[in-house]
Formats: sequence, structure tokens, C-alpha cells
Amino acid sequence: MTVAALSYSDEQLAQTQKGLIRTCVSAVEKLADDIFSYELSAEDLPEFSAGSHIDVHLPGGIIRQYSLCNDPQESHRYVIAVLRESNGRGGSEYIHEHVVEGDELLISQPRNHFPLIIGKGPLHFVAGGIGITPIMAMVAECVRKNVDFHLHYCVRSRSRAAFLEPLRPLLDSGKATVYVDDEGIKPNFQNTFAQPGAGEHIYYCGPSGFMDHLALVTKHWPKDTVHFERFSAGTDQEALQDDSLNEAFEVRLASSGKTYTVQADESIPEVLRRNGVQVDVSCEEGYCGTCMTRYVGGQPEHRDSVLDDANRRSYVMICCARAKEGPLILDI
Repeated sequence: MTVAALSYSDEQLAQTQKGLIRTCVSAVEKLADDIFSYELSAEDLPEFSAGSHIDVHLPGGIIRQYSLCNDPQESHRYVIAVLRESNGRGGSEYIHEHVVEGDELLISQPRNHFPLIIGKGPLHFVAGGIGITPIMAMVAECVRKNVDFHLHYCVRSRSRAAFLEPLRPLLDSGKATVYVDDEGIKPNFQNTFAQPGAGEHIYYCGPSGFMDHLALVTKHWPKDTVHFERFSAGTDQEALQDDSLNEAFEVRLASSGKTYTVQADESIPEVLRRNGVQVDVSCEEGYCGTCMTRYVGGQPEHRDSVLDDANRRSYVMICCARAKEGPLILDI
């Protein structure tokens, strides 16, 4: 297949020498209203695990994150599903309008902040809308390994529900349930998850309100049994990002020793860019993981929804983090 290049800048193409992967869009398929899947192929694609996502680098410096929704056992391709969001930040609209079979897409190595942990108890997967994407890879692994699980899939309408046909065997066997708003089929997760069983884990992903509801109904579950991934900032994060709560602090680059002041109404990337230091950011709200950076000094104030306690001892999401004690020394 001939690979056609989108209008990438020379600077973006040069980043393939720093870890970005040049892939070919080998197939495009409509999954539901406003949702298309994109199959990305390349030689020697890195392995990925269920729950992983990639950064898709688009012309104009746009970076967006998409979950890998195919079986992790597949080594010849990555598959992403993209919901067109008319009120979004432009990335999904660009993909829907411009990316076609045969195009080249620059992507990052896969990263996983939402890993699947298979233990002794059954697993509960809960997806809201496009939140089904990382769950699909988890379901594929569980089916392959004969793991006990149940999928709860919440959608507004069947016409807007991706992957219904691939999920048909699970629906027929009682391993999955679809809740459809416009048919009056609604879940009662407060009852479903009233009592955690021994060894049970729950994984959920979806829009902000859906996520807040699942956080509420599972708050009594042991912390290490509840796993989630956000596609937008939660209410707690939004409150933390109020500039009136911020104070100025200093950030220092370990490589050069240069120190910069981050004012109350500024973010670390804004200050770094103003001083000629380029860093990759995307969501700017602490939920995508693109800007994860190692720090070697100072005490950060973490405001993301990605890093766990272990990672927070070494890494920080610079798009939203502040510093409790400074300077915050970044390994840049």
C-alpha cells in the first residue's frame, strides 16, 4: 500500500529519530454514528498491554491520545477508535475529515496508565460511550485467557454504540450487558457494586459525569481494587485548577541549571516554552499522560488523575502540577 504523507512539518518528522513511529493507516471503518476505527500498521510495532494508549501526532503540533482497542496479542497492527467531538479541541474533527486509508500517521510508543491486573476473583468492566475503547483490549485478553468477567456497557443509543457486533457473543452468553438510554434500559450500579467480593476488581472508563458516578458508588471498595481512566478532568481536578488557589513557584532544569518562575496564573509548559524549551503537552488538565516528566528535586503538588502513589515519587504531570516546596527540579 502506498503511504501518503499528511502535512507534517520537518520538525515533527525529525521526531521519528526520538521515538515517534511512522505508521500507515491500513484500514478505516465506521463503527457507529460519529465513531470510526483506524488500523495503524508498521514493521516491528512495539508490544502493548491491555489498557495502553498512544499519542497521535497530527499536523500543526496537535497531539491527542487514543486507547488501543485490539487484542494485545496482535503484533502487526494497532487499532484506535475516534469519536468526532464537534465541541472538542479539534483533534477528532481533523482525523475524521482528513485521515484516510493510505495516510501516514506519527504516533508515540504505547504507554499504559490503566493496566489490567488479573487476580483470583472476577473482573467487572464498566464502559460509558467511547470509554469502551480501552476496555475492548481488556475483554479480548480475558476471553483469550478464560478469565471470569462481566462487561457493563452504557450508551445513549444503539446507533452510537461502537463494537456491538464484536460483543454479540458475550451478550448472547450473558458475559456482557448493554444499557441503552433511549430504550429506558438503565443500570443500577449502586446495587451492582454494593458489596465487593473477595479478589474482585473493577475497571471503568467514560465521560466525566459517568466517571464521577462510578467513583461515588465504588468509594467503599478497597483502593487497590478500583481502576479507572479519564478522558477529561474530573470535578476534583477542575477545582484544583482554579488559578485563585495557586501561588508562584520556581522550576529548575537539571541539565542546564536554569531556573524559571511560574506565576500563579501560568503553567510549567507555558513558562518553559516562553524560554525556548519545547515539551509535549495535550490535555493540559492532567488526565492524558503526555507530559509525564521525571523530577529529581523539590516537592511537587500533584493535580493529575493518572499517576499512582509509586509513580508520584519520581514523576509529575507538568501540565497541571505546582510545587509545595521548590524549586521543582525537572529531569530535562
